[in-house]
Amino acid sequence: MPGDYTGRFAPSPTGLLHAGSLVAALASWLDARSRGGRWLVRIEDVDTPRCVPGADQAILQQLAACGLVPDGPVVWQSQRSDLYADALQTLVKKGWAYPCGCSRKDIESAQTVARHSAAVYPGTCREGLDGKPARAWRLNVRAMQEALGLPAITSWQDRRLGPQQQNVNEEVGDFVLRRADGLWAYQLAVVVDDAAQGITHVVRGQDLADNTARQIVLQHALGLPTPQYLHTPLVLGTNGEKLSKQNGAMALDVANPQAALSALNGAAQVLGLPSVPEHTSPEQALHKWTILAASQSMFLGVPHPRRDNLRL
Repeated sequence: MPGDYTGRFAPSPTGLLHAGSLVAALASWLDARSRGGRWLVRIEDVDTPRCVPGADQAILQQLAACGLVPDGPVVWQSQRSDLYADALQTLVKKGWAYPCGCSRKDIESAQTVARHSAAVYPGTCREGLDGKPARAWRLNVRAMQEALGLPAITSWQDRRLGPQQQNVNEEVGDFVLRRADGLWAYQLAVVVDDAAQGITHVVRGQDLADNTARQIVLQHALGLPTPQYLHTPLVLGTNGEKLSKQNGAMALDVANPQAALSALNGAAQVLGLPSVPEHTSPEQALHKWTILAASQSMFLGVPHPRRDNLRL
């Protein structure tokens, strides 16, 4: 039924929005609107040392200039530490979380098999710290899966990428819940917040697809619902890598409606939607794309149900 969808856009304020992040924002907004649902914004500032002062408010202003206004209050992860602490305590009580005294160098020297740039955690502290001081907290993936009768391989259906699977225990290991510097790990914060905000559909960039299995594992561990996932195409930089703040992506120019429309047109093209004429306002463009997304049998390359009651 219309209204049973809640989506979100969750930027990190390590800089302003760029062309790549606007693709994810527009895709999540259109998916929510074309399904008669709600769209929320969450500022993922849990990694406080990397956050740029004022970037959060600037991001919200960029979104508003593009006509992308959330349907509820914006939340900041930096203000939600108590929720993450409660979740960790739940896992500790169940015997599924344990303190770890390993440094990154310890983990890398323990084996040579690497997953991207991070070595798979070998479980060194799973049975105890052996005299080392605790640095971080980790999830005991195998113990949790066995206790709940879950398969070793976590499988899910991505709405764009199709069937996906990952053996988290073998390919990642017992992943971090709270970091050695005392900050909350991204995976725990996202899972707790998605559940707290009632998120039913996650639409985000394809570079985040690799996180999905760990998040599903955590959802099972905490007894939380699993949203549907859709990972959008990436915008690539001149070097062929994902466009990002790290490789010099330029901040979106939304100084006036024409500039905002130009940025939106670029994002729409990545999503397979037609550009709109220059005289169109951002709000008119969003209206047109919402109708197209709702009426087309395919949106973002996946089957999309038609909605007769749209949130425009």
